[in-house]
Amino acid sequence: MKLNFLKIAILAIFIATTFSSCWMYTFTGASIPPDAKTVSISYFPNRATLIQPTLSQELTETIKDKFISQTSLGLIESNGDLQFHGEITGYRTSPSAISGDERATQNRLTISIKVKFVNLIDDTKNFESSFSRYVDFNSSLSFESVELDLNKDVIEQLVDDIFNKAVVNW
Repeated sequence: MKLNFLKIAILAIFIATTFSSCWMYTFTGASIPPDAKTVSISYFPNRATLIQPTLSQELTETIKDKFISQTSLGLIESNGDLQFHGEITGYRTSPSAISGDERATQNRLTISIKVKFVNLIDDTKNFESSFSRYVDFNSSLSFESVELDLNKDVIEQLVDDIFNKAVVNW
């Protein structure tokens, strides 16, 4: 019994010293400089041609939720050690699959965003990028009946892309 405890203790010390050296690692794969304590996420306005009224708020809040739940960073209104600014640049639906009689059998919702990431601790990690994700849905469904669920799916994909580019260094 003492031998098992000793093995576990040694393993715990090894893991603690390995992961505490230069960067703070989380179980989500995030690699955050130990000096970074805060994150600020600005409101992402909707500049797309087609406006969905709740999209900006939903995207902004989902990004905030991701960083609150997946990191130990404190969320502040502005001037965080890590900063996110951006905008929604595209929101559209289009046919994605056509049947033999030239009718759409699947439609696609595509959301595009532009993101600027500023890392005050390590400016080599700064970036400005565009992200675009989509989800297909059956054309027999009215877009209005599935729009909110589709938005949620695409936003989750976009937020994962942002998170991975900013703090996951695989």
